[in-house]
Amino acid sequence: MASKFKVLQVIPKLGYGGAETGCYDLAHYLNEVGCKSYIITSGGELIKYIDKKKVTLIKLPVHSKNPLLILVNSIIISFIILFLNISIVHARSRAPAWSCYFATRITRRKFVTTFHGTYNFQNKIKKFYNSIMVKSDLLIAGSNFIFSHIHENYSKYLNSKKKFLVIFRGINTEYFDPNNIKQDDIIKLKNLWKLDKNKKIILLPGRLTSWKGQEMFIESLNIFRSTNPEIDFTAIILGTDQGRTVFRKKIESLVQQHDLTKNIKFVDHCKKMPLAYYLSDVVVSSSIEPEAFGRVSIEAQSMKKPIIASNIGGSNETIIDNKTGLLFESGNPQALSNKLKEIIKLDTLTLDLMGNEGRKNVLNRFNIEKMCFNTYSEYKKLIN
Repeated sequence: MASKFKVLQVIPKLGYGGAETGCYDLAHYLNEVGCKSYIITSGGELIKYIDKKKVTLIKLPVHSKNPLLILVNSIIISFIILFLNISIVHARSRAPAWSCYFATRITRRKFVTTFHGTYNFQNKIKKFYNSIMVKSDLLIAGSNFIFSHIHENYSKYLNSKKKFLVIFRGINTEYFDPNNIKQDDIIKLKNLWKLDKNKKIILLPGRLTSWKGQEMFIESLNIFRSTNPEIDFTAIILGTDQGRTVFRKKIESLVQQHDLTKNIKFVDHCKKMPLAYYLSDVVVSSSIEPEAFGRVSIEAQSMKKPIIASNIGGSNETIIDNKTGLLFESGNPQALSNKLKEIIKLDTLTLDLMGNEGRKNVLNRFNIEKMCFNTYSEYKKLIN
């Protein structure tokens, strides 16, 4: 078959997460290599940035887990596949994957899934619900950690005749490039966040949820302050609670309890994340449960910033310990405090070397072009 085939990606919402940005980037790349590119989604902030000349957007409530709606969506998607003559359907989450599975079985088209996270699989019902992600003609894992996770937990659902491989996520290294930062923008952000230029800036990006480790991070800062009184710092916890108001109040109370209100700032969001990384002295990923990939680690390295991350999940793959960043024992506030001191005490030459190695690591392994090219190559193999 000619290279100009048609690809339909289906994702619940187009927000700013790793799965969503990957979908967005691949959709535009496919157009550049001569394919017709379509996305079905229920909405999201990224929609306004889609180039409508390159990507056709179709809105459906594919975010819903309602079984009846999943079935209705599968019928509608079947008609869309036939009407547009879609060659490949690529689902990026479980609810839409069920709809796409039924639709591709009806229309006899190729079905692709990307397993982006570990998902909740504590009971048989959840595990069965998740298992749809491994019933595709081509199964993509976003990291070696996820690849192993699938083998360990979903082996009975895997079909040895179907292809299963790892394609690392990629980021836009031109967007996350310290050389493209304007100093006027940095000054504006520092003023907006009321940051003292004489203080070390510690950045913790990520939505406010217990497994991201904000509680442990606050505990580590309490230790760090008491053992390093000579180091003046401001820590920025950057992320929204997404309705988890109880958890937000819990960690805000913890900050007050440790008398850290002068050291810790809560910021809901930042429109230009490269600026947040740029003004930071060190970036932290404190997850107490495994990150499927760890986008923060990649973005920080791309911005030539030292990253300290938990030694679990995808971070073990994305960070070269003691070369592009530091790993610490997950859930251990003392260990994180020690690593913070180690980074902040480093001389400028060593920090620059770590930053350069970090960016090189991302350019070589985790760039958008590589992710898109590898996915496109697998698409071609699937339909030829």
